[in-house]
Amino acid sequence: MRTRMRTAGTLIRIGLAAGRSSPGDRLRRWGLFGASLAVAFVVLATVATLATYDGRETRADARGPVITGSEHAALLYREGADSIGTRPVSVVFVHPLTSKAPVPAGVTDWPEPGGVLLSPELLRTGDAEGIRTRYGSFAGTITADGLVTPSERIAYVRVADTPPASDHRWLPVAAFGGGGGATGEMADQAPVTSPLTALWALAGLPALSLAVISARVGSRSRDRRSSLLQALGGTSRHRMMVNIGEAAFPVALGTLVAFLPYAVASLRDIRLGPTGYILDHRDVRDAWPMAAGAGVVSLLAVVAIVVATHRVHRDGRSTRPTSFTSSVPAWRLLVCGVGVALVLCSQYVPRKAQLVVFTSGTVVMWAFLSSVVALATRHLGAWLAESGRRRGHAGRLIGGRWTHAHPGVIVRLALAMVIGIGIVAQMQVWTSRLGEHSKAAVATHQRIKDTVIELTTSGMTSAQTERFRSSLPAGSLLLTRTMHDPGPPRDPWVSIEGSCQDLRALHVACAADTNRPAAKSAQVDELRRWYGDVKFIQASRITVKPDGMQSLLVVTPEPGHLAAVKKAAYTLSNPSVQVTELGGTWLGSSRTRLPNWIQLFGVTGLLFLLVAGAVSAAAEFVRIRHALAPLAVLTGRRRVFRSVSSWHLTFPLLIATVMTGAVTAWHSVFFIALVQEGSVSWTVLAAGVTTCALVSLAVGFLGARAAAREADQWRPAAD
Repeated sequence: MRTRMRTAGTLIRIGLAAGRSSPGDRLRRWGLFGASLAVAFVVLATVATLATYDGRETRADARGPVITGSEHAALLYREGADSIGTRPVSVVFVHPLTSKAPVPAGVTDWPEPGGVLLSPELLRTGDAEGIRTRYGSFAGTITADGLVTPSERIAYVRVADTPPASDHRWLPVAAFGGGGGATGEMADQAPVTSPLTALWALAGLPALSLAVISARVGSRSRDRRSSLLQALGGTSRHRMMVNIGEAAFPVALGTLVAFLPYAVASLRDIRLGPTGYILDHRDVRDAWPMAAGAGVVSLLAVVAIVVATHRVHRDGRSTRPTSFTSSVPAWRLLVCGVGVALVLCSQYVPRKAQLVVFTSGTVVMWAFLSSVVALATRHLGAWLAESGRRRGHAGRLIGGRWTHAHPGVIVRLALAMVIGIGIVAQMQVWTSRLGEHSKAAVATHQRIKDTVIELTTSGMTSAQTERFRSSLPAGSLLLTRTMHDPGPPRDPWVSIEGSCQDLRALHVACAADTNRPAAKSAQVDELRRWYGDVKFIQASRITVKPDGMQSLLVVTPEPGHLAAVKKAAYTLSNPSVQVTELGGTWLGSSRTRLPNWIQLFGVTGLLFLLVAGAVSAAAEFVRIRHALAPLAVLTGRRRVFRSVSSWHLTFPLLIATVMTGAVTAWHSVFFIALVQEGSVSWTVLAAGVTTCALVSLAVGFLGARAAAREADQWRPAAD
């Protein structure tokens, strides 16, 4: 046992020494440092996501109302909705029945009648829209204990008047802390699998790709060392010890550095870029034990990748070291085929599992597609070498043989480009998945902004309507929208009623205007787009019945009056009121915020891929300049550098780019057919393919240039 431990220590020290002296050691150390940092960062982001979901549920439960019978009620409770810009706002109306009425978490005491408590984020983002006075008089802020997240927009409004007993939408509450409900950011919370799937598909896969590429930097010398150890009788355990010793320091350092952003997030709240979401530091802080364990798992995962990518092929008949010119392993092609099969079969699984199966197949397919590319270019290399031999073309002969003998080079160089094109395409497709209603809402807002505003209420008398009209901005029109459902066989239809003066302002004919032309205003066109069959009717008096079939429409002379209309509506002391611009409910839906999360994860993944591509290209420049330099002496021409580099690097990478573009186009179209939403931007795809083609040309040019510079100072060496 002691001898085995001593041997293991010696082998690890050999690995540590090799990591400081082997060719390309500095590049590999930085590559492994960046790879371990990237993998640990994604793993810790997973921990933070799980901890955040757990903290959200806990705080939502602490403020949830406990519904009881009316005889035991201490407070009346009702939920409403509003928006600031396109961001939804949760408005909770309360009416305490006793002086000791319960309060939810985050609230110390209820304000006076007509008082309002606002969350800090709602106060910050809504201050320009007059949020302090929209629902009543500002009485203070809600503390962090009562917020699901620091970025939550929620308000508690104590109504000034006693709610009518006939309104059964008020809930009798005995206490708080009995369940989360659907207020605030819990209203449309996606399951935790949704962000984790997006995180690992868009950022996790590039991080693992960076780890694989960095592990193989300078692999030629390590493969020769592993073969030598094998020839001397070393087992796989001995080779593993050397590889661990060589990678231990940069991997451990990268993992530790990844804890720095996690530590910052556990000390203060962090706003996550384009999403506007604020990460609660308390959730991150409480998950430190889980994060420590995840960090160890991340470190072991990167070490396992290093060990797994440095194996020797032994047939049992000889101990002679062999060169690393093996073909692409068949299991990689099989796994890629499994990924494609999962993508194809996703349409046949239950609806809820389709996206999960499709995403899993996508990750597997993109991870191993470069191996398929390498297999194709390996056969291409054999053809190029034979063609160069027949025609006496030295550059094509040498480049083809290198491509045939070293498919792993093409795998590493193509991996970043292949996954990069896939991520860009998926980002574009996902961000186009707004749905028909959300697309219509965005288009309506672009055409008429917020000049048509809908006010939904449980009922308004003529006096309340006139008081509301007097509070509107000057020049505003007030109309009533009524839904009519006569039943089969007749279709539902909508009537819009208003005074003759208001109708004429919309270019709509009154009863007496028999020769007036048809409606031509943009607002009327948008009303017809949303409500279909619309009939305009002249009415002398405007009221809203409490049957839920009517609502008010406000048409303002110019955009920018939505906040003023909301303030006028909430002064009616009607807690059931809801004010949105035409289609505004769909503008604030979770789907319109999805592109921000896709952008956050996708840009992170593209950053990892950029580093991976840079490391892979730099490693290839180091290798090719040493290998090509002697050709200047043998051929007497420097043009051979460009020729070999073009046939060995540029041409295979261009083939990989074309194959990737075709697969990406198929994959994107299949995804849209699966979810029946979104669209493919062929311009974005073409831009991605063109960029990768230019990168392929640049890699070949820079490789030739590096070899030419090395040739000027090359001297024979006993290597």
